[in-house]
Amino acid sequence: MSKTGNYNLDPHSEELLAQYRALLPTYSKIEQVVSGKLKAFFADAGMIVAAVEHRIKTESSLAGKLALKGSKYGEIFDITDLVGIRVITFYIDDVDKVASALERIFDIDWENSVDKRKIHEIDSFGYLSLHYICRIPPSAFSDPEYPDLNKIRFEIQMRTVLQHAWANMNHDTGYKSGVEVPKVYLRNMSRLAGMLELIDDEFSRIRRELADYRRRVQALVASGNLGEVQLDGDSFKSYLSIGPFDPLNRRIAAINQAEIQQVDLSPFLQLFISMGFKTLGDIDGLIKEFSEAAYQIACFQIGLTDIDILSSSVAPQNLCTAFILKKGGGSAGLKFMLDKINGPSEGNEMMAQFLLDQSRDLPFMNQQ
Repeated sequence: MSKTGNYNLDPHSEELLAQYRALLPTYSKIEQVVSGKLKAFFADAGMIVAAVEHRIKTESSLAGKLALKGSKYGEIFDITDLVGIRVITFYIDDVDKVASALERIFDIDWENSVDKRKIHEIDSFGYLSLHYICRIPPSAFSDPEYPDLNKIRFEIQMRTVLQHAWANMNHDTGYKSGVEVPKVYLRNMSRLAGMLELIDDEFSRIRRELADYRRRVQALVASGNLGEVQLDGDSFKSYLSIGPFDPLNRRIAAINQAEIQQVDLSPFLQLFISMGFKTLGDIDGLIKEFSEAAYQIACFQIGLTDIDILSSSVAPQNLCTAFILKKGGGSAGLKFMLDKINGPSEGNEMMAQFLLDQSRDLPFMNQQ
């Protein structure tokens, strides 16, 4: 067996393969540095991607390439895809965001980079990626143990999850294997590619519309136009950000000079919806109408105790308790409330009856 195995390469290609073997440790270092820098950048930017994949071209794969066009390359540094990185995003829009990130981190070889999305022929099928040929600038990373690290170019491909799925399916069909695929299968693959492209576009459109909706909700909440905001997960989160229950919590805490411990109030969303509330204005109305009643309940519960830590859920829970009791919900309504905010429990029925008994003689219960 020769030094290059059974590849049957010409002397020039054998020399390129020898250079490749010598640089394998450097390729591994590039693979490690590039993937690490990308993941760190995405984490710092709060950018979520589906995956960052990487690989070094195998010796047999390189030998096959050199057998076909080894004379094209003067030296091993002319081959730009020996180290390959793939960034897979969830949305089409994020492909360009990733590209912008790469331009800030690495030196881009624009002459050899290509946006294959722009040359997607009308009669072609399949998904095409954005490909950048890059180098690591010394300002980003250098290591004297790897003197050629900043000289070596590598390829970064950017595509969406659906584009990635398509590429894998397309590969598995053997479309480019040299075996002719019957036209009926090619047509079906083309139809599938069109469907995937529409789905990719729709996912991005829906995300943009949701982002616009959230901005509108935040603006309405900030302006105090709560009656115009439908009650849902996004709007409730925005509402909680302005601390609507804080004044009542502080008033209740002052009874015992207690400390308020912040807890997650999201479980109250489903309770409010179950109580028939449609907008944030309905919750705001609850606070205005039942704050005094909620305070009376709190005074009775903790006024003669030495409790010095209160959960931030005390205000919304007491508001809901007062609302349910005034509307005639009784112990069944209170148990329903406790099941919603704390989860079903055998103790909720006993606690509901206890709350009812505590509240019977409070002033708000006797007001018309």
